[in-house]
Amino acid sequence: MKITENELRGKSVMSEEGLYLGIMRNATVDSKTGQLVGILVEPSDDVDPRLYHLDNQGHLVFPFESIKSVKDVIIISGQ
Repeated sequence: MKITENELRGKSVMSEEGLYLGIMRNATVDSKTGQLVGILVEPSDDVDPRLYHLDNQGHLVFPFESIKSVKDVIIISGQ
């Protein structure tokens, strides 16, 4: 089953350990290949953003390969 980036936007993002990380706001794409490179997550108030890679707007940045599951929430591994 294919999932579009629009279907992911707005979903809650959690770590495999059950930590609520925030809400997926956008994705980054390789301009040459069109492949998804990463996802941008608006951090929850309970997350210390200094522990994660951030973009210029303060979103948490996770490589697309770190997505382990997409159902009601997006599960991320390998922080």
